[in-house]
Amino acid sequence: MTLPNKRLLNLAGFLACAGMMGFALYAQYVLLLDPCPLCVLQRVATILLGIVFLVAALHNPGKLGSRIYAVLITLTAGDGVAVAIRHVHLQNLPADQVPACGPGLGYILGNFSLGDAFNMIFEGSGECAEVVWRLFGLSMPTWVIIGLGGLGIAGIWNNLRKA
Repeated sequence: MTLPNKRLLNLAGFLACAGMMGFALYAQYVLLLDPCPLCVLQRVATILLGIVFLVAALHNPGKLGSRIYAVLITLTAGDGVAVAIRHVHLQNLPADQVPACGPGLGYILGNFSLGDAFNMIFEGSGECAEVVWRLFGLSMPTWVIIGLGGLGIAGIWNNLRKA
């Protein structure tokens, strides 16, 4: 059995990221679940990972290019997983340890330096600790860990394997 070529699997990675974003938008606009600041960062990571996969599929790189894409996939998927892990941690804190609700994302980005804004966002707030949706008992950021983690591992393997 032969595996599909790298280009096709990179395209599949892009489509999976597009599907994840499609569900995130469905959850926001149909299920009316507003994303918290950590959710927004997870979306950014998903979009960036999808872009890396798409560019890799269009580029169809050689050995060096494939290694570069594997590093970019590691960074983008890893960052998204790290944010989602922080999100799950906040969701599992005892009620008395949950941070207070902070200002909205728009206010933070408009009134603080980018570094300060990311620090505030990554600390999370009370709204990040609330679990508003589950599938098979797992919250949305847990599914992001599974999705981005799986895509990251698959993308690294795909781009580092021999053609």
